[in-house]
Amino acid sequence: MTTTPLFQEIAESIREAILSGALRPGDELPPVREMSAQWRCAPGTVQRAYQELAAGGLVVSRPGQGTRVAAPAPPAPASPLRQAALVHRAESFLLAALAEGYAPGEIEGAVRQALDRWRGVRDAVPAPPPAVLRFAGSHDPAVSAIAARFGTLAAGYTLEVAFSGSLGGLIALAEGKADLAGCHLWDAETDTYNRPFVRRLLPGRRVALLTLAHRRLGLIVPPGNPLSLAALPDLARPGLRFLNRQAGAGTRVWLDAQLARLNLDPAHIQGYADRVATHEEVARAVAEGRADAGLGVETAALNYGLGFVGLTTERYDLAIPAEVWQSAPVQQLAAWLATGETRAVIAALGGYETGATGRVEWVE
Repeated sequence: MTTTPLFQEIAESIREAILSGALRPGDELPPVREMSAQWRCAPGTVQRAYQELAAGGLVVSRPGQGTRVAAPAPPAPASPLRQAALVHRAESFLLAALAEGYAPGEIEGAVRQALDRWRGVRDAVPAPPPAVLRFAGSHDPAVSAIAARFGTLAAGYTLEVAFSGSLGGLIALAEGKADLAGCHLWDAETDTYNRPFVRRLLPGRRVALLTLAHRRLGLIVPPGNPLSLAALPDLARPGLRFLNRQAGAGTRVWLDAQLARLNLDPAHIQGYADRVATHEEVARAVAEGRADAGLGVETAALNYGLGFVGLTTERYDLAIPAEVWQSAPVQQLAAWLATGETRAVIAALGGYETGATGRVEWVE
């Protein structure tokens, strides 16, 4: 199970405060010694967190003025990268797998899951080569399916995918490190998804919310649900091993809001501090017996033949700034999402409702 370094936990908590509006541009962060006492760590740990935030353009440190929240950075210029030709390697792998008796669908699913695992642990969104559209944000199997088809959908383009959580995706968008962000951030105050967070993190910018789908979120459990789990309070049962998502993930944001509403102390949930970066990792841990339950999408449970206890249906959007929205690949993507073909592709994954797929809503 993945354990996040403490300095990253500190940095993530500050990112969340900036996104929620608790910290605004110009606000001063607590002094290093005050933060180290609050987090019960060495001052160097806090300094490293502040350095990471500064490297991302979220804060600015000046001698005698402390560390303050910075305004969102302007988009950074792209630097070219070259891709190696991998078709012959892929064909060799495919032939070997077919010779061992695997069906084409099994091979495609395994490759997609392996890519999701890799994307979930990457440190940063890479700068794009020409003809690359950069995606950052929440893990979703449908995004992987779209990425696999993108070259055919938008001729001459590829979709570069990095799963960094809903919050991480919007931050990458604000910093100019991504062209579109996948998010499903639920706002408890308005009982809506994504719009309030886009307004807070991208103030003054016109952003399209292109709906990918509504997806079912719940507890991923072993086949047959042997512990008879039915609701979030069941996670506090003595001895039950839970696996959580990382801070900043939309799933984690929803979970923490619900635990607060239920007055359920996370400290009473064994495994709350154990974190992974994707729904597939949650499902894999349950399938391998390393966890009794985890919060994730139904699609991941289906991929591993696991049980699923539905808790809510959430809206997953692609957040796209107006200047990117006008580009040819995005327009082709938006047109494709509005077709019945796309709804069929996404619905075939399981766990999705596609009635709103392709709808566009603007955040001004």
